[in-house]
Amino acid sequence: MEATNPANLETTPAPLDMRPRRGFSLFWRTFFFLSLLLFGSIVAWLQTFRALESEPRAIQSAQQLASLVNLSRAGLRYSDAIARVSLIKTLADQEGVRITPREPGDTYVDFDTDPLSGRISEELNKRMGSGTVVAKSVNGREGLWIGFKIENDAYWLLTDASRVGPSKSSTWLIWLSIAAALSLAGAAFIARLINQPLKQLSFAASRMRDGDFDASLLDEKVATSEIREVNIGFNRMAEQLSKIEQDRVIMLAGISHDLRTPLARLRLETEMSVADEDARAHMAADITQLDAIIDKFLDYARPDPAQLESVSLNAVIDAAVYSVSDYEDMRVTVNIPDSMAVLADEVELSRVIANLLENARRYGKTPETGIALVDIAAKSRDQWVLIKVRDHGMGVAPETLSKLTRPFFRGDAARTAATGAGLGLAIVEKTILRMGGIFALANTASGGLAAHIKLRRS
Repeated sequence: MEATNPANLETTPAPLDMRPRRGFSLFWRTFFFLSLLLFGSIVAWLQTFRALESEPRAIQSAQQLASLVNLSRAGLRYSDAIARVSLIKTLADQEGVRITPREPGDTYVDFDTDPLSGRISEELNKRMGSGTVVAKSVNGREGLWIGFKIENDAYWLLTDASRVGPSKSSTWLIWLSIAAALSLAGAAFIARLINQPLKQLSFAASRMRDGDFDASLLDEKVATSEIREVNIGFNRMAEQLSKIEQDRVIMLAGISHDLRTPLARLRLETEMSVADEDARAHMAADITQLDAIIDKFLDYARPDPAQLESVSLNAVIDAAVYSVSDYEDMRVTVNIPDSMAVLADEVELSRVIANLLENARRYGKTPETGIALVDIAAKSRDQWVLIKVRDHGMGVAPETLSKLTRPFFRGDAARTAATGAGLGLAIVEKTILRMGGIFALANTASGGLAAHIKLRRS
């Protein structure tokens, strides 16, 4: 095993480096559209309220205030001094209306601070004349102040601002905030109610994809008829696939077992009856190859999910490289940081690395030297570990890259001078997927084939 300079490795981005575009989940999409619909409904309701309720309320309030001012003005105008004092006291005690003289130095703040107040002020000026003053405070005292004249005397009429209703915008904001919060809570509940069955179906499908058919059963007694029918259909499909998988495993195991018995007899008879040493060696090699093919069938047919644990990647790579160190037609260089661990099944990961090295030794030899030069590198990125195993051979045609992991597929003549079962890369991909990782193949810029593995960092 030799050390390698990281600069010698390919710098071309690997397929595993491509990050998928992130999108919104179905829950958030549903929640967003429901919220948008509710927001539009609230805006439409406000516009309707302003058109059908705000304008009539402003006119009615202005009419009541104008009547109050006119009655007070008439009473003051046609009463003597003693009766006028009694009238002012009665209005203050019984009607909550205070009438005071208006001084030239009085300071006031206009009442039209919002659309409703402005509309009331406009209507009062129209009914009582342009000289009418409507204020919300006079000399620092809050209230609804209306300035009017009796001949040459000017007066203030003070009454409670609640006569025109809650005109403060903060009141409307509070109620709108409460309505918006309740609407958003309802939208979240409806979105969850709609998306929960889809989430359960997605989880069950992912479990079934990993080979766990028993844990993927869905509730067949839900209230919604459409969801109930989907769950029943999915469960029946899972049962059928589970039965097919079990039958396939039993069939392959039976075939492998039945083949091993005559192979063992053939090996024994060959060693005992064949006198030619060279012929005996060739026959023994053929029998060994058939036995290895049977092992690959069993590896590919293994349905059990991988048992993940923290595995030292350095130890696994070192063991795999040590097992091929005696091959004269193979040179392996390794560039892996110290103490790098991944979440994997140690036995399965060792089988993956061994298969990739075997594939590189068979098909990745350089044309000039006839030696397979293999580089193994690894690096961590976020919560993942990226592993790269590449050779310096002739590579493969781009159109066949996606087919190399198909069971029993063989590529062009440059990489198929082989006698295997065509399951090596298919086993590698299936094993990596079972461990929750990603596997991809790519041609390198300088020639050769690179295998990219992406596993979770421990």
